[in-house]
Amino acid sequence: MYGEGLTLHTDKYQINMMYAHWVQGTLNERAVFEVYFRKLPFGNGYAVCAGLERIVHYIEALRFGDAELDYLRSQEENYAPGFLEALRDFRFTGHLHAIPEGTLVFPNEPLIRIEARLFEAHLIETAMLNFLNYQTLIATKASRIRQVAPDDLLLEFGTRRAQEADAAVWGARAAYVAGFHATSNMRAGMMFGIPSKGTHAHAWVQAFDTEEEAFRKYAEALPDQVTLLVDTYDTLRSGVPNAIRIGRSLAAAGKRMVGIRLDSGDLAYLSQQARQMLDEAGLMDVKITASNDLDENIIDNLKSQRARIDVWGVGTKLITAADQPSLGGVYKMVAISRGGVYQPVIKISANPEKVTTPGLKDVYRIVSRETGKAEGDYIALKDEDDIRQGKRIMLFDPVHPYIRKYIDNYDAVPLLTPVIVNGELAGRLPSLEEIRSYHDRQLDLFWPQYKRKLNPELYRVNLSERAWKLKMDLIESHRREDPF
Repeated sequence: MYGEGLTLHTDKYQINMMYAHWVQGTLNERAVFEVYFRKLPFGNGYAVCAGLERIVHYIEALRFGDAELDYLRSQEENYAPGFLEALRDFRFTGHLHAIPEGTLVFPNEPLIRIEARLFEAHLIETAMLNFLNYQTLIATKASRIRQVAPDDLLLEFGTRRAQEADAAVWGARAAYVAGFHATSNMRAGMMFGIPSKGTHAHAWVQAFDTEEEAFRKYAEALPDQVTLLVDTYDTLRSGVPNAIRIGRSLAAAGKRMVGIRLDSGDLAYLSQQARQMLDEAGLMDVKITASNDLDENIIDNLKSQRARIDVWGVGTKLITAADQPSLGGVYKMVAISRGGVYQPVIKISANPEKVTTPGLKDVYRIVSRETGKAEGDYIALKDEDDIRQGKRIMLFDPVHPYIRKYIDNYDAVPLLTPVIVNGELAGRLPSLEEIRSYHDRQLDLFWPQYKRKLNPELYRVNLSERAWKLKMDLIESHRREDPF
């Protein structure tokens, strides 16, 4: 399982809070936490939810064995033996509701809702945020790249620049969720069933006396998978002409050269010249692949220059999310059980964007029956019936509540679905191919202005009137208790 050995993949303060609850006898009190982010990455109009599968496997595998307990026993906190024995029996017994992977998501809406004992809910915070923040960030970056090259083949090439092995494989998976077609990482291919693609390095060409010999030897070894890297010495004077010779010899033998790869220089000009040379040689079906520190901005720029590139190998700037290296998702308590009844709780902050929205809530995607497009997302308290019954609702901006409209001809699609119930998996997790197909359907729900790369239109996430009032009432209640 992908989650084994990660029990102590957490921050120390989580263990300390668990210990304090154990000491105080409050470890079995139940609470509700939500995971969400406050700001969209990359200036994009949406994010792509990813990371749930790893979270599920992590939670299923949570066990404190001898190694973990021995390590905790060595800590300066001097945890009591009884606490360590309680950890030995630890199992996650709570509920996890989550927005499915591949869903387009937006700031301040719950992506995951955890309902569990405080003893359990505290432990899982760090790992959940780690997995969700990273994979959602990479999936969003990959989706931006796909938006500028929707009809081209996209290859994830980032392993050697990723922040360690886990980032490489789970980043490859996240990119595949959002529409990339293959990865260079063989481990990711084996783990997830992602198609793997690769050519050869400059070192292959340098290992032979001539470039043509290197190309010929490679074609002899892999006659059905020949893509030749043509920029080791001189792309247009030697690389492409030598590749053409190999392509013609393959054609004479009843084979076909798949493509050439450009990895340096003026990719727009070189691809145009290479395309012309290949076409004149009768190799019209040979594809041109480009790599070399690409991202959505460079690809968009190359396309505006009419580059003749069919396949994009995207590495460093994708796998590291180079222009925004973290998502900033948070895990906040929204309710706690008092006498068996959940009471809403709120976090107040001098930064308005950090004030939480209290209470058990559900999230709905409001889809117009007239257009079939998403009108906005709607966050309602769990016991609200109007939205589920399709009654007329008011959509308003929580930051500017005077901006509002009413809607009554809609479908309310619930986004938070049960994944783990009473510690047990509620149903089969979707396959990676099912997630990719679902993501494509998600994209179709949204108007183009929400999906554009630059200056996208703001998609509205709305609070119900009851959820808004609850938040305002709790803020006012705390203000009265502490007017300063």
